[in-house]
Amino acid sequence: MLPGEGHAARRVLMVCMAAGVTTLLDQSVLNIAVPALRQSLEAGSTDVQWIVAGYSLTFGLMLVPGGSLGDVHGRKGLFLVGLSVFVLFGVIAATGVRPEMVIAARLMQGAGAGLVNSQVIGTLQDVFTGQDRARALGLYAVTGGLAAALGPALGGTLVAAFGPELGWRLCLLLSTPCGVITLWLAALWLPRARRPDGRSRLDWWGLLWVGALTLTLMLPFISTPSSGGEAALWAGAAVVLTACFVLGQRLRVRAGRAPLVHPSLARSLPYTLGTAVAMASFGSSLAATLVLTMFLQSGLGLSAPAAALVTLPAALAMGGASAVAWRTVRRLGPHTVTLGLALGILALLAAAAGAVIASRTALPWVLAAVQLCSGAASGLTVSPNQAQVLQHAPAEAAGVAGGILQMAQRIAAAVALSAVSGSYLRGVAGAAGAPRAAFAHAMLICAALLALAVALSLLRSHRTGPRRPPTLLAPGHPQATPAPVHEEP
Repeated sequence: MLPGEGHAARRVLMVCMAAGVTTLLDQSVLNIAVPALRQSLEAGSTDVQWIVAGYSLTFGLMLVPGGSLGDVHGRKGLFLVGLSVFVLFGVIAATGVRPEMVIAARLMQGAGAGLVNSQVIGTLQDVFTGQDRARALGLYAVTGGLAAALGPALGGTLVAAFGPELGWRLCLLLSTPCGVITLWLAALWLPRARRPDGRSRLDWWGLLWVGALTLTLMLPFISTPSSGGEAALWAGAAVVLTACFVLGQRLRVRAGRAPLVHPSLARSLPYTLGTAVAMASFGSSLAATLVLTMFLQSGLGLSAPAAALVTLPAALAMGGASAVAWRTVRRLGPHTVTLGLALGILALLAAAAGAVIASRTALPWVLAAVQLCSGAASGLTVSPNQAQVLQHAPAEAAGVAGGILQMAQRIAAAVALSAVSGSYLRGVAGAAGAPRAAFAHAMLICAALLALAVALSLLRSHRTGPRRPPTLLAPGHPQATPAPVHEEP
């Protein structure tokens, strides 16, 4: 049952869920079609890296500015503009005949997707309150996660049915009808944008520093530095930009003006730790999925549809686990996230062991079973953690809080995707049998990331006490009342 008392609120939720499916499906569905795309466009490895990762780069760049603009000037207009850009440049990317054209279109498409998603979280926080807000945010997170999990299966089916040349183009066009329908429904159902408040001023300097910092953190992992000196320069630039941003925020507060990052967010340990948990979990999940897809096709020689079938159980299990996650939260509270992360570690360790021990015939079945476990882990982790993080965001900074959370996840994804896939590809270049060992090593790296997330989740539970958040309680439950926002002094 959807949260919210009125039809208007539920319609808003449906639009937001559709936007999440449309923008996140577009990224995941292309991964399995990358070999076909590369062959069709005669693209080099750098071109392919930019086509895949450039979307995440501009997606992440637009999250915080988009959230801040929505907080000040209203969200509906920005939502419609972002989704229109996403749909238009998706068509351009699908019809591209040169790698440079596809790269440019994917960069613009990612910017549109980032603008849309920064409005979604703010809109949900504006429209819903209490346990309805938590459940709405949870449903948005779940639908996005399911779209990401179903992407490889849909992409593999399209490539198999229409061939490599047309298949990858249809993968990019898949989100177009979804985007058009969502655009139409958003124009009808989203609440009208508020009138600009003359007293509200955007922190343009803060936005500038955040944009520069995001670029500095993500670019070295998309386009790998050629030397240690160049890497050190990128690291030094990131430190300088971070210092400038922190100093600028403090000076703005002293001057009595509203900073980009609301003071309550900066002081909230639960928000900070929860964001760090989301970063480690998101990065590990995307990296493990990408390496699995490469291993199934290049290491085991499976076709795209067969590889997609191996990953399909993750989507099914995530949907099932998400449906019962609220029951687990009611019993375990914040420890639900820790349980899901621990289950994810076990799944990754099982995948590493299977790659080393299982026979060639049995290994795809072993990995499909592992994906079932991984999907269940994600269902217990994604929605409860996001609800726990965003309940600490004040209403006047809802868009920025959601933007920071998603931007942090995108940065983590860029780092993890580069590091883990790079480790796998270097391992594959070794001796015979190297793909199995390289895959096992990559899974161990992802498990280490989840172990870090477990430690952070336990620390958050310890520092915030035994309070159970109002997340995901069943409608009508006697305890389904809003809980006060807890802020660390």
